[in-house]
Amino acid sequence: MANGLDDVVAAETVLSDVDGLGGRLTIRGHSLLELAGRWSFSQVVRLLLDGFFDDLPGDAELAEKIGQARGEVFARLQPMLPSLVSLDIYSAMRAGMAFLPDGDTLEDALRLIAAPAVLTPALLRLQHGQTPVPPDVRAGHAGDMLRMLNGTAASPALAGAIDTYLVTVCDHGLNASTFATRVVASTQAGLTSAILAGLGALKGPLHGGAPGPVIEMLDAIAAHGDVAGWLRDEVAGGERIMGFGHRIYRVRDPRADVLKAVVRQLGAEGQTGRRLAFAEKVEQAALEVLRVAKPSRSLQTNVEFYTALLLEAAGFPKEAFSNVFAAGRVAGWIAHAREQQATGRLIRPQSRYVGPVPDLVA
Repeated sequence: MANGLDDVVAAETVLSDVDGLGGRLTIRGHSLLELAGRWSFSQVVRLLLDGFFDDLPGDAELAEKIGQARGEVFARLQPMLPSLVSLDIYSAMRAGMAFLPDGDTLEDALRLIAAPAVLTPALLRLQHGQTPVPPDVRAGHAGDMLRMLNGTAASPALAGAIDTYLVTVCDHGLNASTFATRVVASTQAGLTSAILAGLGALKGPLHGGAPGPVIEMLDAIAAHGDVAGWLRDEVAGGERIMGFGHRIYRVRDPRADVLKAVVRQLGAEGQTGRRLAFAEKVEQAALEVLRVAKPSRSLQTNVEFYTALLLEAAGFPKEAFSNVFAAGRVAGWIAHAREQQATGRLIRPQSRYVGPVPDLVA
């Protein structure tokens, strides 16, 4: 039996392929490098959803519909937001999304795609005693998310950087959250039920909950003063070095290079530039420490490392990093849910009982 279902093929998909040995990510026939920074998030949403909704419009109209969905989500959920602020930001976002209709229409899908971008800024502002900022339904998705967070329009460079991030994390094979989504979708439950399953899986620190601890690690190393020494002590103590290693990739995660370039484009000087320079120093030291300490394993930089730097530079607190991850990934989940529903097959694996056997002889 494969431990953790490693190498078990549980679905056939047209959506994405993760080449762990070659370090390549393909999304519906396009390489990540072809999409990131070249296609907008709304264009990639259309790419993912193509063939799964009969009424899917063209690029321009879909971008408008996503904006309208942000406005609808805000109007629908604003009254209940004060009751959610006592929760941690991720749980509050997830709870808010649970109030959305559990249907299978394109409108249901677009509300779910819009929801993390609307709920996360609104809830963060409420938690800091500020009034939520309503969406601008005519704005781009990433830029509007930043405007709702900070109360002012984001620079084109920063809006473009977050848009590229959403594209970069939109889908990634049959990871834990996507598999959870497909399991629920296979029961023919609605999209909201399926997406809530994905959100639950994404919260875990071995999946989407990992970028926040990267910031904590960088701060701890900076306070310690000895980069390599801190890393060696952590490895010797059996601790995980956050932002390194991946279940599938045996080479460098291609998303890490995309996001590193995005952070560099935001500015070589100032706080972001200094943070990047220090992070690169930590990255090189970590790769060497891991190479020496674990020579039988390939532990390379993964998407979490530079995700942390980018989202910090954009003004998101580290506890909300997984929310922004979800803002990109929910589009992929919806496509996987619709693909699974189209097969009509309930996911029902077997288990092997290894517990005690009752004595059936009288």
